[in-house]
Amino acid sequence: MAISPLQKHRQTAYDRQNGACCYCGFQMWRDSAEQFAQEHRISLAQARHFQCTAEHLVARQDGGKDAKGNIAAACKRCNQLRHQRRSAPAPNRYQEHVQRRLNQGGWHALPAKARLIRSEVPNLPV
Repeated sequence: MAISPLQKHRQTAYDRQNGACCYCGFQMWRDSAEQFAQEHRISLAQARHFQCTAEHLVARQDGGKDAKGNIAAACKRCNQLRHQRRSAPAPNRYQEHVQRRLNQGGWHALPAKARLIRSEVPNLPV
């Protein structure tokens, strides 16, 4: 089965970012929420938040294209929360917001036993 250009760009972004979300820096999964949950000692519901998604840095509704330079890899939670806002903030501003919340102990509610790795967030191309 052939993959779409969007799927290809998401995979490329995932690899370029070493599997880390462009906003929160946590590792993401592409294939198995169950395996990810088990490996990182989190619930399946929590693991679903870390599914890798294609983040349009310029939203499609604002004229953004399914192009390599407009796609970053973001966890499902970060991607959804950015676009649920009345007006989605610019990617770099949203990244700053997420990092501030994480540094205050918020954003992803994880159990103390969790083994999730938080990397330095990648530079956004926009």
